[in-house]
Amino acid sequence: MVILGIESSCDETACAVVRDGTEVLSSVVYTQIKLHQPWGGVVPEIASRAHVEKISGVISAAVDEAVKGGGIDALTDIDAVAVTYGPGLAPALLVGLNAAKGLALSLNVPLIGINHIEAHLHTPFLESGLRPEPYMPALGLAVSGGHTSWIDMPEYGCYRIIGQTLDDAAGEAFDKAAKLLGLGYPGGPIIDREAKKYEGTDFISFPKGRPRPGTAALAGLDADLCTSFSGLKTALLNYVKSVRGTDTTAPIPDIPRICASYQRAIVASIADRTASALKRRPYRALIVGGGVSLNGALREALARVAADVGVELLLAKPKYCGDNAAMIAGLAYYRRNVTDDVALAADVEPSLVVSC
Repeated sequence: MVILGIESSCDETACAVVRDGTEVLSSVVYTQIKLHQPWGGVVPEIASRAHVEKISGVISAAVDEAVKGGGIDALTDIDAVAVTYGPGLAPALLVGLNAAKGLALSLNVPLIGINHIEAHLHTPFLESGLRPEPYMPALGLAVSGGHTSWIDMPEYGCYRIIGQTLDDAAGEAFDKAAKLLGLGYPGGPIIDREAKKYEGTDFISFPKGRPRPGTAALAGLDADLCTSFSGLKTALLNYVKSVRGTDTTAPIPDIPRICASYQRAIVASIADRTASALKRRPYRALIVGGGVSLNGALREALARVAADVGVELLLAKPKYCGDNAAMIAGLAYYRRNVTDDVALAADVEPSLVVSC
């Protein structure tokens, strides 16, 4: 089954063509990083405008790539259209959803609505030759700019959030730190690069993200499986103030050490919660998806955690860690029982959560 997927939940306009859930015939992503760099973060109005301008060209490019690669002969070979309908930025989601509805109607094929976070957990199966079913039950870790969640997966397609960040996501914590340090946007790759320059062992003692007592319970979650990065950001701000003194325009000294210490705190927080979650039941795999999963230090830490517990670690190829449409089309293969009428009548759900 050949499915065309569309993704526009945030600042990437993407389209891909995927066969049978894992074989990627094409994947095209237009990134808006340069548009948002002056602001140090994603501006919803700018993002939605860019999606409108680029989505037709991105869809055409993905179809052309699939045809040139011999995956399909023409657009009419598409069996279904899949699209992200949440979570994400409402104006951005609307662009992709409306484009997908129009394409599905014009081709007279089913439309399949896809949860963005669930799709990130499908990325390790793209171009891997693996099928998800043998790895169930699994612990899913979605770690990105907007989400940091630990998800129980008793079977493929059934999800229950058992832990999450109670404030900022890991990717957001990286972005805000990079902005504070004057390093630019997006923060994750920049801080990772600077951290690798530090060869010392004298790390700054930043907090490891323990939530305040009682806050996890209010969300109906276990504190041992939750994290909080707001205190870490405050600690970084206070540290920068202490080394700068009264001159707020002075250069910040020892940036690599600061980045290494800050990143170390985030990675330790995620790894610690993951280790706790893996001990809750006999999982077969740890499935990790999302843009922050590209971080080298985090990958190494999760590999150690998985090895200690004796479960297989499944990570996406680097090109599928960030937002992309291959994950949307790939997951849709397992969601094709969703009726056309339901999807065509669907609206965007910016706060959508994963569930069974």
